[in-house]
Amino acid sequence: MAKATARHILVKHIKIANKVKEEILSGTFTFEKAARKYSRCSSKKENGNLGTFCEGEMVKEFDNIVFTEELNILHGPIKTKFGYHLIEIMHRD
Repeated sequence: MAKATARHILVKHIKIANKVKEEILSGTFTFEKAARKYSRCSSKKENGNLGTFCEGEMVKEFDNIVFTEELNILHGPIKTKFGYHLIEIMHRD
């Protein structure tokens, strides 16, 4: 079964997600600082790090990105039932 290591920032609104993405891309915030400041997920305490997980453990929209897209770049915003995610895939096998 495929496994991946990823981190994310979860926010409630698309406007916030786009603002956070711009702040990261412009260098205003690192991913880690943005996760601690903005994320609604408890993973913010770990700089957004979700650790390693198997395909199928996350919601479908999240898995679709993590198990198909390029590593080490910022993806999103991705809408799920939880809100909007900015995702960085660290490793996949």
